[in-house]
Amino acid sequence: MTVSATILELLQKSENVSYTITDKPANNKEQLTVVPKSDASCLVKAVILKDNQNKPVQVLVPENSIIDLDAMFRHFGRQFEGIRSSHVWQLIKAKDLQSVPAIPEWQSLPTFIDDSLLKKDTLLLDSGDSENLVQLNNENFKEMVKTCQVGSFANPAPANSETREQDEAQILDSVKRFTERRIRQRLDETLELPPLPETAQRIIKLRADPNADINDLTNIVEIDPSLAAQVVSWAASPYYSAPGKIKSVHDAIVRVLGFDMVLNLALGLALGKTLSMKALSKQNIDDYWRNAVYTAAAVEGLVTSISREHRPGFGMAYLSGLLNNFGYLVLAEIFPPYFQLLSRARSANPHVNAASVEAYTLGVSGNQIAAWLLDNWSMPEEVVVALHQQSNPAYAGEHATYAKLNYVAKQMLANRGFGDTLPADIPAEVFDTLHLDREMAIATIENILESGSDLDAIAEKMRG
Repeated sequence: MTVSATILELLQKSENVSYTITDKPANNKEQLTVVPKSDASCLVKAVILKDNQNKPVQVLVPENSIIDLDAMFRHFGRQFEGIRSSHVWQLIKAKDLQSVPAIPEWQSLPTFIDDSLLKKDTLLLDSGDSENLVQLNNENFKEMVKTCQVGSFANPAPANSETREQDEAQILDSVKRFTERRIRQRLDETLELPPLPETAQRIIKLRADPNADINDLTNIVEIDPSLAAQVVSWAASPYYSAPGKIKSVHDAIVRVLGFDMVLNLALGLALGKTLSMKALSKQNIDDYWRNAVYTAAAVEGLVTSISREHRPGFGMAYLSGLLNNFGYLVLAEIFPPYFQLLSRARSANPHVNAASVEAYTLGVSGNQIAAWLLDNWSMPEEVVVALHQQSNPAYAGEHATYAKLNYVAKQMLANRGFGDTLPADIPAEVFDTLHLDREMAIATIENILESGSDLDAIAEKMRG
């Protein structure tokens, strides 16, 4: 793919600026990101925000940096907010691009520059396509941005934690950070969460029983009428094209979904009903269930695209996809006074994974707390690891396959305009490790999105 003609035209308007077009570095095992290793170089990303008059602006920051909206207000005396990624997706697709180009004043937008960029010897600007970068030295970059507004408002995104022990320490640190904001210090007092639901306890016990059968599972699910209705409606969805009418949980198991899938579906739905969701708006809840349904479907499709000799456990993979955003609910439950603060930060930083934004804003990510909580509930280790490491494509520990499946499913959906994350490259090494063909994976996601209306109908029923 060559650089867009509109981008080249914009570059050529800067008569005194010299630049070169260079290929993005290949993604491989040694380099899971295109960020140059030298501190003197910097990959520049662009984000679209809006000001208090609802006018869009362009913001240029180093890759994997968090935009601090309060710092922008202090520097520029203007209030900024993020905009929905779906709107950004429409904007870039209208220009036949893959991402927001980091070319100042693209689409004649007022442009704001983080001052750390002015200290780099070499700048590599996102060109808006998946293959090329625009390379400039410091002098030429300064000439290019001379009409832009400059301030100090970006900070490095926190790194992923590697162990559960690090998580607990980080959770405790986060609690202490919020003491001044009237959050109690002790972890066991702060995490005022209900115990594992009785239905979920029974399902986990059933999973460990080698003699469990369909009748055992049916009896557990049917104890909870709303849960039973959700399982039946899921199986009856046009997405599964089941012949005839699905009348019962037993029908859903035998005729459509199978024992393993209903076991994990019921467990995921039971956990989703655990938390009060009092801090969430209707839109937040709608987005949560839509994310859960689409990601579970994407993981389901990806698993079936992997050859049998390398295919992970379907049930664990599906449950991991269904619960991928469970940490979002947990954060809303634990930090309700600050959930709007977190929502603003996430909306303003769609170029950074949500876990890093959460860790920067609250001191801990939803992935960490969700993994900690599920571990305490004695949930399967595969699912705990999947949620803990799903934002870390370089993770190579035990059960890494489930984390990588969540990562690929979520990012491939984002690359097609779904969700609240902007498109980004997926390292080739991740596909290789999963024994997953990239082109087959792309076709799988396309098929899932073509069934979007059916999946939306399932999500609508889950919200009930």
